[in-house]
Amino acid sequence: MHAIPTIIRLTLHEARSRKILLAAMIFGVLFLALFTTGLFFIDRLENARLPQRRLMVATILMAGLYAVNFLTIMTAVLVPADTLSGEIGSGIIQTVVSKPLGRWEVVLGKWIAFWIILLGYLGLMAGGVLLAGRVIANYVPPNITMGLALMYLEGTLLLTLSIAGGTRLSTIANGVMVFGMYGVAFIGGWMEHIGTMADNAAARYLGIAASLLVPCEALWRLAAYHMQPKLMRDLQLTAFSSASVPNSTMVLWAAIYTALSLAFALWQFRKRNL
Repeated sequence: MHAIPTIIRLTLHEARSRKILLAAMIFGVLFLALFTTGLFFIDRLENARLPQRRLMVATILMAGLYAVNFLTIMTAVLVPADTLSGEIGSGIIQTVVSKPLGRWEVVLGKWIAFWIILLGYLGLMAGGVLLAGRVIANYVPPNITMGLALMYLEGTLLLTLSIAGGTRLSTIANGVMVFGMYGVAFIGGWMEHIGTMADNAAARYLGIAASLLVPCEALWRLAAYHMQPKLMRDLQLTAFSSASVPNSTMVLWAAIYTALSLAFALWQFRKRNL
């Protein structure tokens, strides 16, 4: 266990020097600047009544958080995509594992380091969106703590899948696999939503099956449900209002899914021939 803090520190240092994390930060800041400017002008529309303006502000805040969610997903998948596969391919990992430490310590240390990075990135991006809403429009979405926790769990799940894939796949194959799994979850969520609205049981159950296979998108839909005003979510006023809302069982399954994926990564890296 004493080696894990060292692995965490080295991984954080490596991540700071990589261009992909720098690019994520730069475009994240640009997004926040654009979002803040747009919100400023939307909140000052003179031809909109106060209830309409509040609805527009709430909608644009949800759109901002949706963009943050997607940027967090990209960070969770791409930043750690080659942390194991790249080091295995270059042979660097042989030097690391030759030290008196277990392979599981290497994987767990890297996972914790990227988990910390993900928390910081989500905190920065979501914090910027929420700060803009509070300062410009005096509006903060309801149940924001629960919503951000669900978004963080979604990012953690995809982060874990990325690290697990890196124990067996090349960097490109790993990225394609995880984004492909996210695509399955994404389209499954829409199938469940449309199937519920159209009273089509086949489409609804197919969407639920996709969510069980990869439960990441279900976490966002549940987060979006809780972060919207009651009127918006009950009357289905925006694209972020879902006709089929996941329950706490899906959250539990997502947590178990993440733990199993991490256990798989630890097991696969331990048995892999380096």
